[in-house]
Amino acid sequence: MTWVRIPACARNKMKEKIAKFHDKHYKTILIIPVLLLAISLLYIGAYYSKTGDFFEKDISLTGGTSITLYGTFDKAKLEADLTPLLDSASIREVSDVITHEQKAVIVETRTDGDQARAVLEKYLGHPLNEKNSSFEFTGASLSESFYKQLLIAILIAFVFMALVVFILFRTLVPSVAVIISAFADIVMALATVDILGIKMSSAGIVALLMLIGYSVDTDILLTTRMLKRTEGSLNSRIFSAFKTGTTMTLTSLFAILFALIIVRTFSVVLTEIFTILVIGLFFDLINTWITNVSLIKWYMHRHRKK
Repeated sequence: MTWVRIPACARNKMKEKIAKFHDKHYKTILIIPVLLLAISLLYIGAYYSKTGDFFEKDISLTGGTSITLYGTFDKAKLEADLTPLLDSASIREVSDVITHEQKAVIVETRTDGDQARAVLEKYLGHPLNEKNSSFEFTGASLSESFYKQLLIAILIAFVFMALVVFILFRTLVPSVAVIISAFADIVMALATVDILGIKMSSAGIVALLMLIGYSVDTDILLTTRMLKRTEGSLNSRIFSAFKTGTTMTLTSLFAILFALIIVRTFSVVLTEIFTILVIGLFFDLINTWITNVSLIKWYMHRHRKK
C-alpha cells in the first residue's frame, strides 16, 4: 500500500478555502451548538419536571441493596420475574473479560437487605450464603448526603475553573467562551445519558468532574493560541490549535473507547465512567471547535474594528 502525499501548495490552497468559508459562515455555524444546547436544556428540564431529578440515579445515590448472585442465569427471565417482586429492580451481568462467559449477575433494588434476601431465596429455592452470593446495603440518608456532596464538588470545581480562566486571560468574552464550552459539554452529555436511560451512580458524577478537565484543556489551548500568539494570521493560529487539540481529544477518545470495549463485560463502574467520557469528548469536539472558535473569532474581529 502506498500513501499519496498531498503537495504543500495544494494543502495551502485547501486551508485558504476553508479559512475563507469559515470567515464567511462562522456566525451561522454557531447555530449548531446553540440548538444542541437548547435542546439538551429543554430535555433535562422536561425530565426534571417529570421525575424530580436531572437524571436517573442508581442505588449508590438513592439507597438500596445490591446482591451479586454467582453462577449462570437467564438475565431476561430473571429481570421479568423479579421486577414485580422487588422495588425498582435492575439486573446486570458480570462476564469474563477474555471468554465473555457469564460469571454472575448483580441484582440492584431499593428493597431493604432482609426483604430482598427473603424474596431471592424463595425465588431461587435455596438459601443465599457467602459461597453463592454477596450483599451490599446503602442507606437512603447516607446516599442522599453523598449525592449532595458530589454535586457541591462539581460546583466548586466549576467555580475554580472559571476563576483560573479569568485570571489567565483577564478578558471577559474569551473567558466566558471557555466556560460556556465546558458547561455545554456537561449539559449535552447529561441529556444524552437521560435519553439512553443510563442510571447514574457516584462514578458517573466523577466522570462529569473528569469531563470538566478534558474540556478545559483544549479550550485553553485554543484561546491561548488565538489571543496571546502574534505570529501568522488568526486563521493559521486556529489551524495550528486545531491540529494539536483534535489530536489530544481523539487520542483520549479512542483510548477510552478501547478501554470501554474491554471493561463493559465485567465492570459496571468503569463502563459507566468511560461511556460518559466518550459522550462528553464527542460533544467537546463540537463545543471547542465550533462554539469556542466562533465566539473568540467574533470577539477578535469586533476588537480589531475598535
